[in-house]
Amino acid sequence: MQRVVTRGCAIVCGLLSVSAMCAVPTTATPDTAAWDGLLQRHVKVVGDGHASRVDYAGMRADRDTLDRYTDALSKITQAQFKAWDKPAQMAFLINAYNAFTVKLILTKWPQLKSIKDLGGWLSSPWKLRFFTLLGQRTTLDETETKLREPGQYDDPRIHFAINCASIGCPMLQAHAYHGATLDAQLDQATDDFLADHSRNRYDASKNVLMLSKIFDWYADDFSRRGSSSLNKFLAAHATQISTAPGLSVRIANGDVKIEYLPYDWQLNTVQPP
Repeated sequence: MQRVVTRGCAIVCGLLSVSAMCAVPTTATPDTAAWDGLLQRHVKVVGDGHASRVDYAGMRADRDTLDRYTDALSKITQAQFKAWDKPAQMAFLINAYNAFTVKLILTKWPQLKSIKDLGGWLSSPWKLRFFTLLGQRTTLDETETKLREPGQYDDPRIHFAINCASIGCPMLQAHAYHGATLDAQLDQATDDFLADHSRNRYDASKNVLMLSKIFDWYADDFSRRGSSSLNKFLAAHATQISTAPGLSVRIANGDVKIEYLPYDWQLNTVQPP
């Protein structure tokens, strides 16, 4: 009898061990190696390092790799997502926004000059319900809204990390975002965008800040994360825009006029399609 009991326990323990080895941690974030590889191969940094262009032909040639990565993103459940800390959640949503934007462009590449050529009379490309995320069929607009939800992340730097496949957008970085390094990555993305003087610059002769329309469209977002206003946010980053003496103080005091530059919706491709 003793031998039977002992043998039974051994079998049960063995099955439990196999089960434990095969179990996949529900809190694991998606592996970004494939996305990192795609970005490193097909994103070309330009503009003194502050802008980039995408080799969509190369992305199309690597479509199977892109599909595997986005399929992995689509398999993440709400329960898994909620188990992560906020930086991991933000990194996931940023990577998803950027990867699915590339997929959207590839649906019509090379027969388009702008992402705005997609969609239709009643639907913008950002409202197309073309992918699954966190268990729901969703849109790029809804993914961005999750990142902008008041009281959830409250970090305006996300506007410099998500890329809308246009020259006017902040650059698509040649790397994925990661929760563990997100703060430094968002700081770098912010610095890169503000230092790109084709999209943000200071005209000292007129005392005018000429800024991207992003700061106009999302002005309220820049009063979060320690800044009480857009001016305070810009003052904190004035040295990226210009080295003009005293500019930060003048911006903070509202003594600088702000104008917004036209937004360039041309596709951010390395070459015309």
